[in-house]
Amino acid sequence: MAKKRKQLPILQNILITDVVAEGKAIAKVDGLAVFVPYAVPGDVVDIQLFKKKSSYAEGKVVRFESFSDKRTESFCEHFGICGGCKWQILPYEEQLKYKQKQVEDNLTRIGKVELPEISPILGALETTFYRNKLEFTFSNKRWLTEKEIGSDKEFTQMNALGFHIPGMFDKVLDINKCWLQDDISNKIRNATRSFCLQNGYEFFDLRNQTGLMRTLMIRTSSTGEVMVVVVFFKEDTEKREKLLNHISGTFSEITSLLYIINEKANDTITDQEVLVWRGRDHIFEEMENLRFKIGAKSFYQTNSRQAYNLYKIARDFAGLSGNELVYDLYTGTGTIANFVARSAKKVIGIEFVDEAIEDANENSRINGIGNTLFFAGDMRKILTEDFINEHGRPDVIITDPPRAGMHDDVIETILFAEPQRIVYVSCNPATQARDLNLLDSKYEVTRVQPVDMFPHTHHVENVVLLTLR
Repeated sequence: MAKKRKQLPILQNILITDVVAEGKAIAKVDGLAVFVPYAVPGDVVDIQLFKKKSSYAEGKVVRFESFSDKRTESFCEHFGICGGCKWQILPYEEQLKYKQKQVEDNLTRIGKVELPEISPILGALETTFYRNKLEFTFSNKRWLTEKEIGSDKEFTQMNALGFHIPGMFDKVLDINKCWLQDDISNKIRNATRSFCLQNGYEFFDLRNQTGLMRTLMIRTSSTGEVMVVVVFFKEDTEKREKLLNHISGTFSEITSLLYIINEKANDTITDQEVLVWRGRDHIFEEMENLRFKIGAKSFYQTNSRQAYNLYKIARDFAGLSGNELVYDLYTGTGTIANFVARSAKKVIGIEFVDEAIEDANENSRINGIGNTLFFAGDMRKILTEDFINEHGRPDVIITDPPRAGMHDDVIETILFAEPQRIVYVSCNPATQARDLNLLDSKYEVTRVQPVDMFPHTHHVENVVLLTLR
């Protein structure tokens, strides 16, 4: 017989003192660091522990003894359940303060390099409805909230269209209103769900791989265009056409209505054929006097307004006069490369995803930019000493790697190339700090500018300028 797990204690009257990694709040209890979500510094709480190690513990708040004067009311009905926007209970000014601190702590503690004064974080003007892309999941296993479970009601309708519950791969929270994207997104999602429920469409069973309705992607743009991508698990021509005609007839705002039949075990669409039902197969984003073509599979920064501010900072840090050879590493769809191209002699972009490079070339063509050159492939295999000897030593390198940061081989090649300036754009200051330490042998950090791309979350973007010693 399995041994019964020992119930961990409830800690009472505990003062929350700080906010740390992953947006969790922290308290210190007899030298033990205790991490909890959905609390803010100054709260006094009772904590039910569910994990305890020698140096730290994790738990959840089961009672608030008193509330912090730094706390504000959450505005979303799904707060605390869907797992997103965990910092709604912190005033935005406080969020920015802790994000600034996160950057400073990581660069100091992990980077261990000499730093200039770090510029104040650039906050977002829009703290709600700021995303241009959201993806929703259909599921026949709707997540029941504690309030619903405690109501003693019998729930026979278990279909949902919304977000995955953190840590529950097959459980989905039914979303009524999300504050992340323009309200047209809520209207399209709710209308799609209602139609599917009323007409007996099967929502996907992820565990058993059955059902018809799989995912729904909605993209909006600063140009006012709307893209909707409906993903079905299998072909059912009659039901597919009926749903797409309903969506098309209900929402004249949609400029690109697409669909995919994805029979794979996972939801990724990079290897799937995207079919057009109405309109174009793309929408456009605009930035300054540039237009960027966005398809169903395209990567584009999900906060359009702050992306513009981020790229302006990167261009300013690059200090271009028009005579420079620029390498843009992890170029994606070439957004930064095309954004700085008119200020440089030539820009070479490198990206792993073939389709992204196709978009990058297309965006150069659309904007009449003739001084860009793009390569697709593994960064560490393309960016070599031979590549640099063939294409020229860059005057400036702009790098915007994924959260994991840059591979050691890439850093070694950058050190070999010895550009005068490196502009390092990062969505993870911890891995950025690690890489700065590796670059310290030849480069000094001369400017640091944090940028908030995702209000109400713990995520923070950071731009660093490194200058050759």
